[in-house]
Amino acid sequence: MNKKTLLGVSYVSAWVIIWGTVGSIIDFYFLQNTYLPGSLGQFLTFIITAAISSITAIYMFPTINNKFIS
Repeated sequence: MNKKTLLGVSYVSAWVIIWGTVGSIIDFYFLQNTYLPGSLGQFLTFIITAAISSITAIYMFPTINNKFIS
């Protein structure tokens, strides 16, 4: 596995962890105060955080790629 492939796999893996953590923290608050487990609100929380995380990851990738792969 070359350096570029390893960076790509690591980057995607890190963003999945970031998305899951942020989504779960937001979901925890809403589960306590707003909606029930398995509701549409819970689904939308994870869909919205996934979209925001994906957009952020796409815009940040060129910077990370240029920094680590010269």
